[in-house]
Amino acid sequence: MYQPILVRLAIGAIVASFLGSFVSEILAEESRPNVIIINIDDLGYADIGPFGSKKNPTPALTKMAAEGMKLTSHYAAPVCSPSRAALLTGCYPKRVLSIPHVLFPSAGSGLHPDEVTIADMLKASGYKTACLGKWHVGDQAEFLPTKQGFDSYYGIPYSNDMGTATDGSKSNFGAPLPMPGAKGKGKQPAQATGELPLGSPTGLTGNMQPPLPLLENDKVVARVRGEDQVNLTRDYTKRAVNFIRENKDQPFFLYFAHTAVHFPMYPSKEFRTSDRGTLDDWVDEVDASVGEVLAALAEMKIDEKTLVIFTSDNGGSLPHGSDNTPLKGSKGLTWEGGIRVPTIARWPGTIKGGTSTSAITGMIDLLPTIAAATGAKLPERKLDGLNQLPLLNGTAKESPRREFFYFRGLELDAVRRDNWKLHLAKGELYDLESDIGESKNVAADHPEIVKSLTELAATADNDLGQKGIGPGVRPLGTVEAPRPLIGRDGTVRADAVGDAKILP
Repeated sequence: MYQPILVRLAIGAIVASFLGSFVSEILAEESRPNVIIINIDDLGYADIGPFGSKKNPTPALTKMAAEGMKLTSHYAAPVCSPSRAALLTGCYPKRVLSIPHVLFPSAGSGLHPDEVTIADMLKASGYKTACLGKWHVGDQAEFLPTKQGFDSYYGIPYSNDMGTATDGSKSNFGAPLPMPGAKGKGKQPAQATGELPLGSPTGLTGNMQPPLPLLENDKVVARVRGEDQVNLTRDYTKRAVNFIRENKDQPFFLYFAHTAVHFPMYPSKEFRTSDRGTLDDWVDEVDASVGEVLAALAEMKIDEKTLVIFTSDNGGSLPHGSDNTPLKGSKGLTWEGGIRVPTIARWPGTIKGGTSTSAITGMIDLLPTIAAATGAKLPERKLDGLNQLPLLNGTAKESPRREFFYFRGLELDAVRRDNWKLHLAKGELYDLESDIGESKNVAADHPEIVKSLTELAATADNDLGQKGIGPGVRPLGTVEAPRPLIGRDGTVRADAVGDAKILP
């Protein structure tokens, strides 16, 4: 008599336990935030309204800042490829992409497939992942986004100036083509003809570069000419919005890396209306794109469960018209203007709106911060990044980061601890709290700080190395006989990606 009752009770307990676990999993999944990183190319510190632009009002970004937190001491790297490697992996770029500058088309090197990216980490945690736009950590098949944790990819695998002059890759919209000739302003070597050579460790440069390829996943789908570049921002944005709508009921990660506003500049027709110039018109279009992404989140009612980070891969290029005020220097340098980038984090209900922090943060902090926000498991390897979630959500007033190493290629150029920054080769010391523009060298007044920072720099020799390759540098991804993804005549190479065909 009692046995059936006990059996039913046991079955009921098992079912209840299962249902409880099932419900807990559903609730856990619903509580995990979506993550969107919007990474602009070569955006200057003061090219947008929230960071002091006098000519670009950028209403969408101004609204985003009012609804989120400005990170005013956020560090990237001086140029594209290293910065993107740092963002994706949570490591100083030299640790995971030990190259002297950037990667060019048909590079035999890239981010090693064994490195764990934000996309790898979140995909393992059940996230849908997508990459849109500029990749630039390797264009060979083994280095593409679909091999680095992304379910899908659509974009140009490197910078939009790494194509041919005749296709408009060396001049802004509406500008005359650069004349062949000796190197110099407005000139370039005559375009090479004939068969493209194999690549090199860091790729093909100058007149040897092939036409720009547009990839969908790991296949070349189009040859990108100037008339196509004007559509890129609009096309990327449309795909971003569609991705958000299609995945509103599951956690997702979108890495939206704009081609804009890198030279050459190609704003679409509807944004070429101001008298402020091509760069600022493209900034306006980027701002509108951000507005569309945020509007899609509101439309899908997932605003409060989405962390959005807006940033730039490096400082603005002064020769191309960017504004890095009040910072000194330009893209490519380790002055603050080359490496400190305008950054905004927005997560309604978690990050207090209208706030700002001057605490030290960096691209290397994104992966561990996102891991903390999503509950994803951190990679089981050395990271340089620190969890900044308490700083963002207001549970901590200070960043756990007191120090930052400014690498330029393979060389350590400068170090910062708290408000003090030392340029190593020059021996120049600056107090960034009182002199953000690095205008007054105070090394002679503070020899003890110079000594302390010099000793800090020396610790790099036990890890990444100040000049050479240190013991903490991990293997660079390499391939034998790298080939261009697209031939000079638009032919896709069958032994690169896709089937051989002539592209329009």
